[in-house]
Amino acid sequence: MSGRDLRSIGVFTTLAFALAWLLALPLWFGDGLASPWFTLVATATMMTPAIAALVVVLFVERPQQKAWTLGLWPLRPVRRLLVYSALAIFVPIALVLVALPVGALLGVYPADFTNFSAFQQVLDEQAGTAGAAEIPIPIGALIAIQIAILPLAAFINLIPALGEELGWRGWLLPKLIPLGTLPALLISGVIWGLWHAPLILLGYNHPDAPGWLGLTAMVVMCVLVGAVFGWLRLRSGSVWPAALAHAAFNGAGGTYLLFAAAGEHVDTTQATVLGWSGWIVPLALVVVLIATGQFASAKHPPAPPSKKGRLPAQPATGRVTRE
Repeated sequence: MSGRDLRSIGVFTTLAFALAWLLALPLWFGDGLASPWFTLVATATMMTPAIAALVVVLFVERPQQKAWTLGLWPLRPVRRLLVYSALAIFVPIALVLVALPVGALLGVYPADFTNFSAFQQVLDEQAGTAGAAEIPIPIGALIAIQIAILPLAAFINLIPALGEELGWRGWLLPKLIPLGTLPALLISGVIWGLWHAPLILLGYNHPDAPGWLGLTAMVVMCVLVGAVFGWLRLRSGSVWPAALAHAAFNGAGGTYLLFAAAGEHVDTTQATVLGWSGWIVPLALVVVLIATGQFASAKHPPAPPSKKGRLPAQPATGRVTRE
């Protein structure tokens, strides 16, 4: 890694963090998470890594093939891209959902997988507000519908998720690859987690925890889940599967409300994929990916051809490298 690379990483990280804090200032000097501007601020904040990456690519590095550098292009091999895109939709949803029975078995998630009492309570309240006696659809059918439409969230949430992934996995992760794949995954995951500080320290995601604990939990979760997103990025050679995975993960995040017991409090530092019980399966998945050589064989996409169509110069090793 050259000094120029380190400078680019420093500019990117500083800009992404500074923009995130700048956007969060109205919340810090206002009503915090209760602010009517919260949703807008949170969505806008998701775009800051993309802005930082674009600034570095357009004004600092200025590579010849900018879309290639960000992982936006090429969209081939098509079959490989489609396979990893499908995995990107379903694997994160599975990680979010499986965290719930794991937490229930460990006694940290107050589950009601039979009567769905917390969800039923919400439905009853909504029916009462609407002046209806009850929701006409059986609650089991409603749960099934909620789960069935989760993959749609990967497309509904794609643009804001791409705002993050264009920075974290599109640009930053490949830039760190010269340090080694696993160190690159670890460093990018830590940076991603710390970037959430402006909202986490206000109580977002971990409202019951002191700020330092909430931020630590966020960093650990981001390292583990970020490794899965990074695997999708490196194996596919594209940022799009990582963006789909991020979108699907965010869309499935609220499912813990469907299966909770009524009147019980959910501590997200312990339960759900945000808490320690929810990290067990992602950790196991990352270990399996490492043990089976999935990361060892994953590489940053080769340098693109020049505008004249010639292949880039090969390293002076006496052989041609192929992907």
